[in-house]
Amino acid sequence: MKGQGRPRGRQKRLAALFPSGAGSAGTAARTPFVVLIVVLLGSGLITLLLLNSALNQGSFELSKLEKKTDELTDEQQALQQDVDAYSAPGALERRARRLGMVPGGSPAFLLPDGTVRGRTGPATSDGAPLSTSAEPSAASAAGHRAPAALSPTTSGR
Repeated sequence: MKGQGRPRGRQKRLAALFPSGAGSAGTAARTPFVVLIVVLLGSGLITLLLLNSALNQGSFELSKLEKKTDELTDEQQALQQDVDAYSAPGALERRARRLGMVPGGSPAFLLPDGTVRGRTGPATSDGAPLSTSAEPSAASAAGHRAPAALSPTTSGR
């Protein structure tokens, strides 16, 4: 009789571990978990889609800004060429002559003790041109010779 009691005890223990109505109770317990997983996967995909579209928009904006930068660089180079053309010695001489300026004579220097070295004279309009060509000479390009000073005409005084 004791042998028959043991299998019944084992059956009760096994029955407690594996309930007989496991099909309906297990499905009801899994439903919220499955819904949670589906919601998490769906929200992850939507987040990736939004992130991808934001990156694409940033890429388009970056290419637009790069194009604008190239245009502004070209404009800056054109303006720099204009400035260089106006700063050329020949252009400066022509503009100075249009304003009525003539090449200055030999300069005079004032020394620290108050004495004057050199002689000044009135500037005349029949002086030689400041430069014979638009290109600077080798001596003036090396910095050996200072350019001639321009002064307003003094013929009216």
